[in-house]
Amino acid sequence: MARYTGPKVRISRRLNTNIFENEKGAKALDRRPFPPGAHGRTRRRNAGSEYLAQLQEKQKAKYIYGVLERQFRNTYEEANRLAGPTGENLLRLLELRLDNVVFRAGWGSTRPQARQFVNHGLILVDGKRVDIASYRVKRGQVIALAPKAKEMIQIQHNIDTLDRSLVGWLEAGEKQVTVRDLPQREHIDIPVREQLIVELYSK
Repeated sequence: MARYTGPKVRISRRLNTNIFENEKGAKALDRRPFPPGAHGRTRRRNAGSEYLAQLQEKQKAKYIYGVLERQFRNTYEEANRLAGPTGENLLRLLELRLDNVVFRAGWGSTRPQARQFVNHGLILVDGKRVDIASYRVKRGQVIALAPKAKEMIQIQHNIDTLDRSLVGWLEAGEKQVTVRDLPQREHIDIPVREQLIVELYSK
């Protein structure tokens, strides 16, 4: 299982976004709203080339969904082969990852936590255990908590306390969600300008 294990707050400050959606990252951006490093205070955040802006958008999407470089590039190439806008296709394919669905369902407080739940075998897809975070769900599939997961205090706490409304392409059930349709751009609320990613990879 390949995943990013480096400093998370540094990444959030570099990209001026709470990438990992944790409380620590939000506090750090409030206290130090400038890039990390010795010259962070004197460096203008928006200064730089067009390439820098494109690279930062790609980095945002990559870190938000927890995808490493090669896998992200492969996902982009697959999105490019599909009909329709490549940028929207890319975000749609990333949204359909199983760990993201677990996050969207409100079972995980963050995407990294949702990924951990999947890797530990706590998630069922159509009644079968799936422990691959990058598994891509399909229309009509039912994603549910395993019996062991339903009894976990952490998951129940997330269900009770997270004020996260279910996105339009998922349908809620009793500790399960159904993929009602493929996600559309208006359902994807991540702060990424996907057209810049397309421009970056089109060079």
